[in-house]
Amino acid sequence: MTSPDKEYLQYLKAPESRRLEFKETLPKGDQIARTAVAFANGAGGKIIFGVKNSPREIIGIPDDKIFDLEERITSSIFDNCTPTISPEIYLQAIKDKTLLIVEIFPGANKPYYLKDKGKHSGTYIRIGSTNRMSSLEGIEELERQRRKISFDSLPVYDLLAAEIDLSRFGKEFRERSGKSIKGDLAKNLELFHTDRDRIYPKNAAVLLSDSLAKKRHFPYAKIECARFKGADRRVFLDQATIDEPIFASIEPCIAFIKKNIALGSTVGEIYRQDRWEYPLEAIREALINAVIHRDYSMTGSDIKVAIYDDMLEITSPGPLPDLLSFEDLGTGRSEIRNRLLAPIFKDMKLIEAWGSGIQKMKKELEKYPEIELVLKEAGQTFQVQFVKKIKTENELIKDQGVVKKKTQPESRPESRPESRPESEIAFRILTLLQEAPKSRNEIAIALGHKSISGAMKKAIAKLLGDGLIAYTIPGKPNSRLQKYRLKNNGDK
Repeated sequence: MTSPDKEYLQYLKAPESRRLEFKETLPKGDQIARTAVAFANGAGGKIIFGVKNSPREIIGIPDDKIFDLEERITSSIFDNCTPTISPEIYLQAIKDKTLLIVEIFPGANKPYYLKDKGKHSGTYIRIGSTNRMSSLEGIEELERQRRKISFDSLPVYDLLAAEIDLSRFGKEFRERSGKSIKGDLAKNLELFHTDRDRIYPKNAAVLLSDSLAKKRHFPYAKIECARFKGADRRVFLDQATIDEPIFASIEPCIAFIKKNIALGSTVGEIYRQDRWEYPLEAIREALINAVIHRDYSMTGSDIKVAIYDDMLEITSPGPLPDLLSFEDLGTGRSEIRNRLLAPIFKDMKLIEAWGSGIQKMKKELEKYPEIELVLKEAGQTFQVQFVKKIKTENELIKDQGVVKKKTQPESRPESRPESRPESEIAFRILTLLQEAPKSRNEIAIALGHKSISGAMKKAIAKLLGDGLIAYTIPGKPNSRLQKYRLKNNGDK
């Protein structure tokens, strides 16, 4: 069993986030009250006092100041925040030093805000590791959370039911579920709201419709797909906008992905087996999750699918639901954001079981040991990344037994191409040369370098010295026609 000391040492290595903040001591002003409000309006969180954040260092709180600090923190939160926030405050000994932990739980009476600024100017939410003033839309969403009402269940009073075309949805629903959306089932789906003998569509009905009303009310309820050159967004190779009723948006997206990733053939002892560069079933599951769990109340944000040389990334508006943590992902636990749409997707067999999406992705990735699944929150979005692992030199040599119809260079998006380690550049050069011999200029362009860098020259020299690549014109190394090729086993 892990000791509390070791557990907290691991905890203190984590970066500041939507649920975590470090402080050396109590700052001036209302900073702590803002953080308390932001945590209460979101997923809750911990403020750990006695830790320097940058660089991370455990300072500790002197024994003679602990109780005074605790009283000042309590007063700051109680005096400045409304509705009342009741934090849990306790001490944690670690490395012979004492930390003061202030834990804020997700509030039931949202929105929380600073008393002196009022609701419209004093409501804060947590975005990443910062506290930001909430927009009016954000305040409305917090009020819906308090009332346990989902956005997709709200009526749209400036539309009438006759303006919504659900014929395509009805046909697809019948084919997939064997049920008709007429009669009692139509009532059970709760897609419409009756008020004074008028029937209004709910947001869910508009999102499922094939109507101009959807484009007018939800112009951002679409999927933007892009294939980029290299490991950043500077150069587009292909792009598409999928603006369909949300139940029909998955397959066009998969078609775009197939068009822009490699289909390779692994040569075995008896037969060849075709295999996509990324696990398509896991990607389909990630897309379904993005569509059904995104926050449709966030205007100006659409789902994005980005394909780079080294990664496929799906970004969905809205962070994880407040009561769902990263530790819960893949355990079968589920928190449903869109309470009308989710059961419909399940009836249409787009969802197999609640909370099974991440489990299914991980199962599919067992067949792809070279791909890593990364789940992360980025601001007010949730991202699923399928990242190519950096291969070792021996693995790249071994991979020459794989016939590839398209080859994407290995790269990492976190650093500028010119600053990558020589060993990584060498691995990428080996990958590039599997496709065809290339000159120095061609290699530099494919790597995304602005010029032939010193690191690239050293990488080429090392590969030549190690006998992994060879000149195409061996007798004239400085020829303007010179290129590099992979060295075959039979070469001297």
